[in-house]
Amino acid sequence: MSVTLTDAAARHVHKSLAKRGKGIGLRLAVKTSGCSGLAYAIEFVDDDSAGDLKFESHGLALMVDPKSLPFLAGTELDFVREGLNEGFKFNNPNAKAQCGCGESFAV
Repeated sequence: MSVTLTDAAARHVHKSLAKRGKGIGLRLAVKTSGCSGLAYAIEFVDDDSAGDLKFESHGLALMVDPKSLPFLAGTELDFVREGLNEGFKFNNPNAKAQCGCGESFAV
């Protein structure tokens, strides 16, 4: 299974990379944290890292470390605006529960 971006997320990442002046995409990971046990980690990536699995979506690289892939497989990353707030939203089919603030999840 792969990890993908929605059109809205891809537009946002392309704009952000252009503003930064460098980068090939995003690195996605899962870390132990939050009230539900696991939290998403996301950062810009400037080059391929040895050991990361690489997925392509909308011309962007999505790098995932092998330990995080079981938790992220099949995830679609979206970028949403809700009122005055905007940010990435993980549509993760592996998440069985999510905390109220949306910052952490459980599988």
